[in-house]
Amino acid sequence: MAKAQRFKPIPTAPVPERAILVGVDFGKGEWSVEESLSELERLAQTDGAEVIARLTQKLDTPVPKTFIGSGKAQELVSLVTRLEADVVIFDDELSPSQQANLEKILGSHTKVIDRTALILDIFGVHAKTREGRLQVQLAQLQYLYPRLRGMWSHLVGEQTRGGIGSRFGQGESQLEVDRRLVRKRIGMLKDALADLDVRRATQSKARWESGVWRVALAGYTNAGKSTLLNRLTGAEVYAKDELFATLDPTTRSLNLSEGRKITLTDTVGFIQKLPTTLIKSFNSTLAEVKAADLIVKVADASDSHVVKQLQAVDEVLQQIDAQDIPSLIVLNKCDVISPELKRTLSVTFPAAEFVSAYKGTNMDGLLYRIAKEASAGNSVITVRIPYDKGILLKMVHEQAQVIREEYHDTGLIATISVSARMEQTLEPYKIIAQS
Repeated sequence: MAKAQRFKPIPTAPVPERAILVGVDFGKGEWSVEESLSELERLAQTDGAEVIARLTQKLDTPVPKTFIGSGKAQELVSLVTRLEADVVIFDDELSPSQQANLEKILGSHTKVIDRTALILDIFGVHAKTREGRLQVQLAQLQYLYPRLRGMWSHLVGEQTRGGIGSRFGQGESQLEVDRRLVRKRIGMLKDALADLDVRRATQSKARWESGVWRVALAGYTNAGKSTLLNRLTGAEVYAKDELFATLDPTTRSLNLSEGRKITLTDTVGFIQKLPTTLIKSFNSTLAEVKAADLIVKVADASDSHVVKQLQAVDEVLQQIDAQDIPSLIVLNKCDVISPELKRTLSVTFPAAEFVSAYKGTNMDGLLYRIAKEASAGNSVITVRIPYDKGILLKMVHEQAQVIREEYHDTGLIATISVSARMEQTLEPYKIIAQS
């Protein structure tokens, strides 16, 4: 006879929060409400939630009190009660009063957050470096500040409940959060980030003076930027098939076939409706994009919204004044698309490079395009570099395309193809051709 189990094991795995998504169709914008909610669902899943229902409404403008109409609000109450939802996530940003009113209608047992809060929550989990954590905390507190009055009791309850939307003001007890302390904390975070900005600017200036040509990988989240960086440089940057898997910029060096050394920087992924507070808070990270000589826009060729995603990337680049930097479109994941789709995308993006960062497809073609861009506008000059100028000798061999070189008693005489920036650096050592 089987012996009765004395102790019943208690599961310790976290239980996913049950989420209802709410979207409003205002009849404008590139994304339909269903497409936008599908992306919101992926964001919610990335943050550990289980989406159990969607609710949509058509409106000309948001309702001032509750964002959605009163009838739709009551429908939401019924849906929350029947499905026992833990959290309601709106696809658009709610005002502090709208959020407070909706919480009153739904009751204290159900959280109400918006897309901005959800993205900030994901960033709070994924930020690993000190700079990344500072930037996320700043964005969270700037989002929280105008909501302190309406969210006070809500946040006190969240301290023990946890889950989506509750990781704001990390390191701070919710009972200590008031306007004065939040303002003080925001000021401290801005000062800390300003110090990091100075350090980053110094490093950027050193790279500029060394003649290093800089490439920034930018693109929609989960397009495969980190995987591409790993494939091209042999780096081991964390890469996972989820939204915003990596937030912190990573720079690696890469030697082109012509002998030139360049840097390749992986940056934070973009997304449609990216919160303005996040763009401002991540200014130092996005500065890597603004300082680049070439922006490689990475997109997922297998995604049905690839055109809209690239438009969203262009919108963010415009917001940070990087729209005039030379760029190259790279359509990743070409190994999982049909030949028909590839032909269609080739017509839409005739100058794009089709690659598979995962399988290493067409890496040579991409590197050729990058090398071609790096050499655009170059001049051919002849220089004599004394042997005691070790830094300049290294620069010639790493940052220029050497066409011919001869070693003489007075130094290295080399004919090289160089950028305008490097030509300026080597101006004192140029040999004027005799006519």
